[in-house]
Amino acid sequence: MRGRRDCSEAEYELQGVWRCAVWQMTNLWPWLSLAGLGAFHGANPAMGWLFAVALGLHRQSARTVWLSLVPIALGHAVSIATVLAVVVAFEAVMDLRGLQLVAAAFILAFAAYLAIYGHRHRVRVGMRAGMAALAGWSFLMATSHGAGLMLVPSVLSLCLADQGGMAGSLPISLAAVAVHTGAMLAVIAAIALAVFSWLGLAGLRSAWINFDRLWILALGATGIILIVW
Repeated sequence: MRGRRDCSEAEYELQGVWRCAVWQMTNLWPWLSLAGLGAFHGANPAMGWLFAVALGLHRQSARTVWLSLVPIALGHAVSIATVLAVVVAFEAVMDLRGLQLVAAAFILAFAAYLAIYGHRHRVRVGMRAGMAALAGWSFLMATSHGAGLMLVPSVLSLCLADQGGMAGSLPISLAAVAVHTGAMLAVIAAIALAVFSWLGLAGLRSAWINFDRLWILALGATGIILIVW
Protein backbone atom coordinates (compact mmCIF):
# COMPACT_ATOMS: atom_id res chain seq x y z
CA MET A 1 0.00 0.00 0.00
CA ARG A 2 1.12 3.53 -0.70
CA GLY A 3 1.37 4.51 2.96
CA ARG A 4 3.47 1.47 3.94
CA ARG A 5 6.22 1.18 1.36
CA ASP A 6 9.49 3.05 1.50
CA CYS A 7 11.05 5.05 -1.27
CA SER A 8 12.85 2.56 -3.48
CA GLU A 9 15.81 3.23 -5.76
CA ALA A 10 13.45 3.15 -8.74
CA GLU A 11 11.39 5.93 -7.19
CA TYR A 12 14.50 8.02 -6.73
CA GLU A 13 15.35 7.54 -10.37
CA LEU A 14 11.84 8.24 -11.67
CA GLN A 15 10.71 10.95 -9.28
CA GLY A 16 13.93 12.49 -8.07
CA VAL A 17 15.26 12.98 -4.60
CA TRP A 18 13.12 16.05 -3.88
CA ARG A 19 9.81 14.42 -4.73
CA CYS A 20 10.64 11.36 -2.69
CA ALA A 21 11.62 13.50 0.31
CA VAL A 22 8.33 15.39 0.07
CA TRP A 23 6.47 12.09 -0.07
CA GLN A 24 8.24 10.89 3.07
CA MET A 25 7.52 14.11 4.98
CA THR A 26 3.84 13.95 3.98
CA ASN A 27 3.61 10.58 5.72
CA LEU A 28 5.74 11.72 8.67
CA TRP A 29 3.93 14.90 9.71
CA PRO A 30 0.83 13.16 11.17
CA TRP A 31 3.08 11.19 13.53
CA LEU A 32 4.95 14.34 14.52
CA SER A 33 1.59 16.01 15.09
CA LEU A 34 0.45 13.15 17.33
CA ALA A 35 3.65 13.41 19.37
CA GLY A 36 3.34 17.19 19.55
CA LEU A 37 -0.24 16.95 20.77
CA GLY A 38 0.90 14.40 23.33
CA ALA A 39 3.44 16.91 24.63
CA PHE A 40 0.77 19.64 24.70
CA HIS A 41 -1.66 17.41 26.57
CA GLY A 42 1.08 16.40 28.99
CA ALA A 43 1.91 20.04 29.73
CA ASN A 44 -1.72 20.79 30.61
CA PRO A 45 -2.08 20.46 34.40
CA ALA A 46 -5.68 19.31 33.93
CA MET A 47 -4.41 16.14 32.26
CA GLY A 48 -2.76 14.89 35.41
CA TRP A 49 0.68 16.18 36.38
CA LEU A 50 -0.72 18.71 38.86
CA PHE A 51 -2.64 16.01 40.69
CA ALA A 52 0.38 13.67 40.65
CA VAL A 53 2.45 16.42 42.30
CA ALA A 54 -0.26 17.22 44.85
CA LEU A 55 -0.66 13.54 45.70
CA GLY A 56 3.10 13.10 46.04
CA LEU A 57 3.44 16.15 48.30
CA HIS A 58 0.45 15.06 50.37
CA ARG A 59 2.08 11.66 50.98
CA GLN A 60 5.64 13.07 51.01
CA SER A 61 6.74 10.51 48.46
CA ALA A 62 8.42 10.81 45.05
CA ARG A 63 7.45 7.18 44.48
CA THR A 64 3.81 8.21 44.68
CA VAL A 65 4.42 10.72 41.88
CA TRP A 66 5.93 7.98 39.70
CA LEU A 67 3.14 5.50 40.47
CA SER A 68 0.45 8.11 39.78
CA LEU A 69 1.71 8.57 36.22
CA VAL A 70 0.74 5.02 35.19
CA PRO A 71 -3.04 5.24 35.80
CA ILE A 72 -3.07 8.83 34.52
CA ALA A 73 -1.53 7.73 31.20
CA LEU A 74 -3.76 4.65 31.05
CA GLY A 75 -6.97 6.61 31.59
CA HIS A 76 -5.94 9.16 28.98
CA ALA A 77 -5.08 6.43 26.47
CA VAL A 78 -8.41 4.67 26.93
CA SER A 79 -10.26 7.96 26.45
CA ILE A 80 -8.59 8.88 23.17
CA ALA A 81 -8.76 5.26 21.96
CA THR A 82 -12.53 5.33 22.50
CA VAL A 83 -12.85 8.49 20.43
CA LEU A 84 -10.70 7.08 17.63
CA ALA A 85 -12.67 3.82 17.66
CA VAL A 86 -15.85 5.82 17.00
CA VAL A 87 -14.10 7.68 14.16
CA VAL A 88 -12.91 4.40 12.60
CA ALA A 89 -16.42 2.95 12.87
CA PHE A 90 -17.93 5.96 11.10
CA GLU A 91 -15.17 5.79 8.49
CA ALA A 92 -16.56 2.42 7.41
CA VAL A 93 -20.00 3.87 6.58
CA MET A 94 -19.24 7.45 5.53
CA ASP A 95 -17.13 9.06 2.85
CA LEU A 96 -14.04 10.89 4.09
CA ARG A 97 -15.33 14.40 3.38
CA GLY A 98 -18.61 13.77 5.15
CA LEU A 99 -16.76 12.37 8.16
CA GLN A 100 -14.46 15.40 8.24
CA LEU A 101 -17.38 17.84 8.21
CA VAL A 102 -19.30 15.93 10.90
CA ALA A 103 -16.20 15.73 13.10
CA ALA A 104 -15.43 19.43 12.52
CA ALA A 105 -18.96 20.48 13.48
CA PHE A 106 -18.84 18.37 16.64
CA ILE A 107 -15.38 19.62 17.64
CA LEU A 108 -16.28 23.29 17.10
CA ALA A 109 -19.51 22.85 19.05
CA PHE A 110 -17.58 21.16 21.86
CA ALA A 111 -15.02 23.98 21.90
CA ALA A 112 -17.85 26.50 22.19
CA TYR A 113 -19.38 24.49 25.05
CA LEU A 114 -16.06 24.47 26.93
CA ALA A 115 -15.66 28.20 26.38
CA ILE A 116 -19.09 28.90 27.86
CA TYR A 117 -19.71 26.17 30.44
CA GLY A 118 -16.44 24.28 30.88
CA HIS A 119 -15.43 26.05 34.09
CA ARG A 120 -18.66 24.91 35.78
CA HIS A 121 -17.99 21.19 35.43
CA ARG A 122 -14.79 20.13 37.16
CA VAL A 123 -13.98 16.48 37.77
CA ARG A 124 -12.67 16.02 41.31
CA VAL A 125 -10.95 13.20 43.14
CA GLY A 126 -9.70 13.00 46.73
CA MET A 127 -6.12 12.70 47.97
CA ARG A 128 -6.83 9.15 49.13
CA ALA A 129 -7.75 7.93 45.68
CA GLY A 130 -6.41 4.54 44.65
CA MET A 131 -4.81 3.76 41.31
CA ALA A 132 -8.09 2.54 39.77
CA ALA A 133 -9.88 5.73 40.84
CA LEU A 134 -7.01 7.80 39.45
CA ALA A 135 -7.27 6.02 36.08
CA GLY A 136 -11.01 6.67 36.04
CA TRP A 137 -10.44 10.32 36.90
CA SER A 138 -7.90 10.66 34.08
CA PHE A 139 -10.33 9.06 31.64
CA LEU A 140 -13.08 11.49 32.63
CA MET A 141 -10.76 14.50 32.45
CA ALA A 142 -9.49 13.60 28.97
CA THR A 143 -13.01 12.86 27.76
CA SER A 144 -14.58 15.98 29.22
CA HIS A 145 -11.82 18.11 27.69
CA GLY A 146 -12.16 16.49 24.25
CA ALA A 147 -8.52 15.33 24.19
CA GLY A 148 -9.19 12.57 21.65
CA LEU A 149 -10.91 14.98 19.27
CA MET A 150 -7.63 16.82 18.65
CA LEU A 151 -6.12 13.65 17.18
CA VAL A 152 -8.81 13.17 14.52
CA PRO A 153 -7.14 15.13 11.66
CA SER A 154 -3.82 13.28 12.05
CA VAL A 155 -5.44 9.85 12.29
CA LEU A 156 -7.70 10.48 9.30
CA SER A 157 -4.67 11.57 7.31
CA LEU A 158 -2.83 8.36 8.19
CA CYS A 159 -5.84 6.20 7.37
CA LEU A 160 -6.25 7.96 4.02
CA ALA A 161 -2.58 7.39 3.14
CA ASP A 162 -2.82 3.73 4.11
CA GLN A 163 -5.91 3.01 1.95
CA GLY A 164 -6.45 -0.21 3.85
CA GLY A 165 -10.05 0.39 4.86
CA MET A 166 -11.29 -0.34 8.35
CA ALA A 167 -8.91 -3.31 8.74
CA GLY A 168 -5.95 -1.00 8.16
CA SER A 169 -7.35 1.86 10.23
CA LEU A 170 -7.46 -0.13 13.47
CA PRO A 171 -3.70 -0.81 13.82
CA ILE A 172 -2.96 2.75 12.70
CA SER A 173 -5.27 4.11 15.39
CA LEU A 174 -3.64 1.91 18.04
CA ALA A 175 -0.20 3.08 16.94
CA ALA A 176 -1.43 6.68 17.08
CA VAL A 177 -2.63 6.15 20.66
CA ALA A 178 0.76 4.67 21.60
CA VAL A 179 2.79 7.52 20.07
CA HIS A 180 0.54 10.19 21.56
CA THR A 181 0.41 8.63 25.03
CA GLY A 182 4.17 8.01 25.07
CA ALA A 183 4.90 11.67 24.35
CA MET A 184 2.33 12.78 26.91
CA LEU A 185 3.75 10.48 29.58
CA ALA A 186 7.29 11.76 29.00
CA VAL A 187 6.21 15.39 29.41
CA ILE A 188 4.01 14.68 32.44
CA ALA A 189 6.85 12.81 34.15
CA ALA A 190 9.35 15.60 33.49
CA ILE A 191 7.05 18.37 34.73
CA ALA A 192 5.68 16.48 37.73
CA LEU A 193 9.10 15.47 39.03
CA ALA A 194 10.55 18.94 38.43
CA VAL A 195 7.71 20.62 40.34
CA PHE A 196 7.80 18.01 43.12
CA SER A 197 11.57 18.18 43.56
CA TRP A 198 12.28 21.89 43.16
CA LEU A 199 9.35 24.22 42.61
CA GLY A 200 6.49 22.96 44.79
CA LEU A 201 2.83 23.89 44.43
CA ALA A 202 3.34 27.33 45.98
CA GLY A 203 5.93 28.21 43.36
CA LEU A 204 3.45 27.54 40.57
CA ARG A 205 1.59 30.76 41.35
CA SER A 206 4.31 32.83 39.71
CA ALA A 207 4.62 30.55 36.67
CA TRP A 208 1.00 29.60 36.00
CA ILE A 209 -0.36 29.46 32.45
CA ASN A 210 -4.08 29.47 31.66
CA PHE A 211 -4.29 26.23 29.69
CA ASP A 212 -8.08 26.38 29.52
CA ARG A 213 -7.92 29.11 26.89
CA LEU A 214 -5.09 27.42 24.99
CA TRP A 215 -7.06 24.17 25.02
CA ILE A 216 -10.18 25.79 23.60
CA LEU A 217 -8.11 27.51 20.90
CA ALA A 218 -6.48 24.18 20.01
CA LEU A 219 -9.88 22.50 19.70
CA GLY A 220 -11.13 25.33 17.51
CA ALA A 221 -8.04 25.07 15.30
CA THR A 222 -8.63 21.31 14.97
CA GLY A 223 -12.18 21.87 13.74
CA ILE A 224 -11.04 24.51 11.23
CA ILE A 225 -8.29 22.20 9.92
CA LEU A 226 -10.87 19.49 9.25
CA ILE A 227 -13.05 21.93 7.32
CA VAL A 228 -10.33 23.38 5.07
CA TRP A 229 -8.26 20.17 4.78
